[in-house]
Amino acid sequence: MVHTGACIASLLGQGGSRKYHLTWTWLRYFKNDRQRRDLITCGAAAGVAAAFRAPVGGVLFALEEAASWWRSALLWRTFFTTAVVAIVLRAFMEFCATGKCGLFGKGGLIMYDVSSEKVQYSGPDVLAVILLGIIGGIFGSLYNYLVDKVLRTYSIINEKSAAFKISLVIAIALLTSCCSYGLPWFGRCIPCPTHITVSCPNTDESGNYKSFQCPPGYYNDIASLFLSTNDDAIRNLFSASTKKEFRISTLFLFFSAVYCLGIVTYGIAIPSGLFIPVILAGACYGRLVGRLFRSISNLDTGLFALLGAASFLGGTMRMTVSLCVILLELTNDLLLLPLVMLVLLISKTVADNFNKGVYDQIVKLKGLPYMEAHAEPYMRHLVARDVVSSPLVTFLGIEKVGNILHALRTTGHNGFPVIDEPPFSDAPELCGLVLRSHLLVLLKGKNFSRERIPAGQEILRRFAVFDLAKAGSGKGVKLEDLDIEEEEMEMYADLHPITNASPHTVVETMSLAKAAILFRQIDLRHMCVVPISQGRPPIVGILTRHDFMPEHILGLYPHIKPHK
Repeated sequence: MVHTGACIASLLGQGGSRKYHLTWTWLRYFKNDRQRRDLITCGAAAGVAAAFRAPVGGVLFALEEAASWWRSALLWRTFFTTAVVAIVLRAFMEFCATGKCGLFGKGGLIMYDVSSEKVQYSGPDVLAVILLGIIGGIFGSLYNYLVDKVLRTYSIINEKSAAFKISLVIAIALLTSCCSYGLPWFGRCIPCPTHITVSCPNTDESGNYKSFQCPPGYYNDIASLFLSTNDDAIRNLFSASTKKEFRISTLFLFFSAVYCLGIVTYGIAIPSGLFIPVILAGACYGRLVGRLFRSISNLDTGLFALLGAASFLGGTMRMTVSLCVILLELTNDLLLLPLVMLVLLISKTVADNFNKGVYDQIVKLKGLPYMEAHAEPYMRHLVARDVVSSPLVTFLGIEKVGNILHALRTTGHNGFPVIDEPPFSDAPELCGLVLRSHLLVLLKGKNFSRERIPAGQEILRRFAVFDLAKAGSGKGVKLEDLDIEEEEMEMYADLHPITNASPHTVVETMSLAKAAILFRQIDLRHMCVVPISQGRPPIVGILTRHDFMPEHILGLYPHIKPHK
């Protein structure tokens, strides 16, 4: 749901889809970097709000995990988005309550209400919860380690061919089916409890107490977990006042199966997430701990299951505030707030000593240049000029077309510094920064002159208002679209009208740590590094996200020891 919301937002942010005739005029106002990022952040928040009925949790998820840079305008935008989601969701639930929506109206959305159980805890209960958090941190870090290894293996398999992808999916599907339908045969028939209000054994598609080869009046506890949907299995584990519904051996078996299946399933060519498998595994071992500590703790095993899910989520995803609010909105029980906060903080702290969160590991595995909120300690001993990439490619304010085309063909840079030299200035000076996409639009329009003279702002009148706007994915002018003739290669193009004359600059002696924080906080893509003294070229280099990556810095300075 998070991915789906982000994809819809990205589609809107790039102006819709011409292929499927889903374009509207008003979407052009979002065709810039900032608006598109805001839209995608709102889409991710909407996905969380829809999946978990947690509008506030969706806002906090976007703040804590989705957005690398936050501001007040984005806060109310995400809040407005999740508020609309909550209203629409409620309207559909009312409409589907009459049975017009089939399975969608029968609990297709997740909600685990544990508010009926009284929450009273003492010292031994808190000690049990602390142990639960420690176990969750250890299991969560191990889960991340194994997921990372499996994803690296799957990436090698998936790159070979589509047949390997399909074969891997079929193999995992067969393994899952064998576990789901084979393991319940090892279950034992247990007499139905007498104090319950639901039917036992249950013959519906959902619910507790599956009969599965048991005589009337008996149920199979393993089948009650394996032969239910993930949503129903979590509800069964969260259910209060059912202390001995599941045997300890059953909980251990189910936890082992879900833990391993969650690891091997993530990364194959199907849409699968991490939230629900992690909640399911955490709820299972939480209930298991609750059974084991029954002699010293008075907390219900269903509440232990909820705290176990929280500890496992904290150990794998390393989120705290958003997870806390999402779990409280899911379970409708504010009395659990102190324990949920405690278990999340402990599990995150323990897991951080071993590795990073699962999302951070996946981003690193994909090679995406994600900047952390804090600068690495070794950056304090470096300055901005120490890590700029070379050689620096610059353009003159009025540049020869052939030089522009050669630079675009031989480099993959997205931005180029523009320098004015005499006679257009008294001394060489930095005029600004020009984007690759704008250069392509300028060359496509063939606004050239035979003489090296300024063209002025008249060039911009030859373009439509949105020609220089942010192009959508797969759209915009490409280098292959240009048709520059030989004689035009010797002509000149005035870059001043399309140059950003106020780029963000830092002096070359600025601490790299300070430059990294500045780069991230004001949401930059390029940062110009200028000399501290006169009489030198007006620009030393350009910093991008890649220049702040540990791989780049440690490659330049292998003697530096990274902070563990």
